[in-house]
Amino acid sequence: MSVLVGKKAPSFKAAAVVNGIEIVKDFSLDQYLGKNHVLFFFYPKDFTFVCPSELHAFQARLSDFEARGVKVVACSTDTEESHWGWLQMPKNHGGIEGVKYPIVADTTKTISEAFGVLAGEYEYDMEGKLTASGPMTAYRGLFLIDKSGTVVHQIVNINPLGRNVEEALRMVDALQFVEENGEVCPANWHKGDEGMKDTFKGVAEYLSKH
Repeated sequence: MSVLVGKKAPSFKAAAVVNGIEIVKDFSLDQYLGKNHVLFFFYPKDFTFVCPSELHAFQARLSDFEARGVKVVACSTDTEESHWGWLQMPKNHGGIEGVKYPIVADTTKTISEAFGVLAGEYEYDMEGKLTASGPMTAYRGLFLIDKSGTVVHQIVNINPLGRNVEEALRMVDALQFVEENGEVCPANWHKGDEGMKDTFKGVAEYLSKH
């Protein structure tokens, strides 16, 4: 498992379902470069238990992310057809009907592998192809990516542990505060709190690169 913080987010093109119904064949995060921050998160599988609670939770706060100029994008190793079918199923039947942000289909497992969240027993053969001895799904990885395409925050959970959407939104606020004010955010900082002067010049160095 790799740490991507401070590095460019891996680029990819893959099928995705957008707006809850439309299948796009060559979806890429590159479309947001220079324009938006991106919250890109992985979940293990469609038609499961913890996963829909997370997808609905992000949808419930989607307007708050969008008000901050942040694009929310989800991804799992299921197919785009599986995503589409799950999106047509009502919430009270275990579905994710009503989720509008894009859901990427990482059917080749290469996106999950590139982001360091691919779970399962696998290796690359002599030709560089990914081979597996069992099922491969993504851990619950979450990546906050700035406008330059650099990963600035990541967390990875094992599958039974659902994430906190409020914390994800807090990290967005913290990043944008740093970018706008050139100050740092202490422990438990929330939007509206005061920042701190950065005597080590870490913020200046970050801003000069982004």
